[in-house]
Amino acid sequence: MMDETVEMQDDRGQWFVVQTLSGHENKVRDTINRQLRMGDSVPVYEAMIPVERVMEIRRGKKVQVTRKFFPGYILVRMDLYDEEGRVDEKAWYFVRSVQGVLGFLGGENRPTALTEEEFRDMNPTLGEDAPQPTLIIGAKIGDIVRIKDGAFMGYEGNVQAIDETRGRLTVVISIFGRSTPVDLEFWQVEQAV
Repeated sequence: MMDETVEMQDDRGQWFVVQTLSGHENKVRDTINRQLRMGDSVPVYEAMIPVERVMEIRRGKKVQVTRKFFPGYILVRMDLYDEEGRVDEKAWYFVRSVQGVLGFLGGENRPTALTEEEFRDMNPTLGEDAPQPTLIIGAKIGDIVRIKDGAFMGYEGNVQAIDETRGRLTVVISIFGRSTPVDLEFWQVEQAV
């Protein structure tokens, strides 16, 4: 999913991956886009952060959140090379001089642009066939969890199966000395300490 700062579709330039200081992705993207709106005449067209939509369980409720697809990196659409294949110094220094930028990915002296397929892979929520947000759960098969809600509250058991589409998991607990599978929702369990 492209972030909201991109207003119109433009086919100029190629997408390059730019490495930033950890936690400075928004600041770098905003600085580049602000400079472009101010009318800097460089062959740089936009900056974006690839994000994905995921569902998380917070306080017992499913909440949709967006999270960075590749933390520490942003995408910049620009014409880095001129017609003869030389690096355009204005574009190069425009991006490199932004505070928080560490460099281009794919070769420091001659970065490689993303192919169309790579760009689509980094933006899985583009287009009509965008996937539904996935649900994030902190447990995996074999983990020991504690049931924190429902008829079996306080019991501990092993996670036997996870159904992410329904938001449920099967936990095997011991009742009267017998192993009993219990079907629960994600928010009803927590990691056992």
